[in-house]
Amino acid sequence: MEKTINQNVVDEVERTRWKKILHTLIKDWRLYVLLVPMLLFLVLYKYKPIAGILEGFKWGVGTDLRVDQWAGFKWGSILFDTSSVYSGYFWRAFRNTFVNSMYGLFFGFPIPIFLALLFSEIKNEKYRSFLQVCCYLPHFVSVVAVTTLLRLWCEKKTALVSAGILNQILSNIGWLPAGQSVLAVPRFFRPIYQISGVWEGAGYGSIVYFAAVMAISPTNYEAARIDGASKWQQIRYVTLPGMAPTLTIMLIMRIGQILNVGYEKIILLCGDMSTSYETSEVISTLVYRLSGRAGDQSTITFAGSQQVGIVADLFNSLIAMCLVLGANAISRRVSSTSLF
Repeated sequence: MEKTINQNVVDEVERTRWKKILHTLIKDWRLYVLLVPMLLFLVLYKYKPIAGILEGFKWGVGTDLRVDQWAGFKWGSILFDTSSVYSGYFWRAFRNTFVNSMYGLFFGFPIPIFLALLFSEIKNEKYRSFLQVCCYLPHFVSVVAVTTLLRLWCEKKTALVSAGILNQILSNIGWLPAGQSVLAVPRFFRPIYQISGVWEGAGYGSIVYFAAVMAISPTNYEAARIDGASKWQQIRYVTLPGMAPTLTIMLIMRIGQILNVGYEKIILLCGDMSTSYETSEVISTLVYRLSGRAGDQSTITFAGSQQVGIVADLFNSLIAMCLVLGANAISRRVSSTSLF
């Protein structure tokens, strides 16, 4: 009898819960309709392509799922085999991906925070708004426009084209051999890529940190001033601790993108300059070249190149996932802030 009563209570609670969910859906149906485009985007562009990972474990590219078509970890073993032609390409790309991302994290992460602190100290709202707009604008400039401008600055002198301004400066100080493009020299790619990346994203990235600064209660600053704190002490003991949760979350998200370097800007910047592959080749550009869509001069067309490219991209994603989980776990243990 008691068991029956308990079961009836559980059923009633379950029915009440579903009634509340249904009531919420009916009440806020407009908001849920607005979610439909986002859900379609996730399904079509994020979840559907996951099926393509299966091709990295088959002998051929296609939808044939017969047992004799599965190659297991054949392409993965080839990718990590030091005697394989793919191994050199992959580890060079992996090293460049990690190094470029670490440079971006080291230089690109603090600068938006510094900008947000500067904006918060400007009391004239019109002047501050003007500076913020000027800093945000580079983010909305097309990557094609930015890379075209950089290529013009780095252009070598020919019979039809004069040398770019950056090419002339480096040639005059003896850092660049005469008649050579700046982008064709491997050691110049990373500074150009990182500086242009900071210029594009620093202003736009400061929006989140500026909002975090504005959310700090003014009474905290008043109390610090009463205690005799200088401006630097206010930033150290009031502003930065108040921004700490936002900084933690943004750092975890940035760590998750360490191995996620897009191929668009690199391909537009370097094109088929094979001389710069030593520092410009990353995982995404290698996968693009292995896919057979990069053109005659830069495509890698060895047997099984597409499958190897899929495995390389999958390995890159797994490492990125482990970095996010690790950073989140450390943050949760050290502080009370975590992404999940």
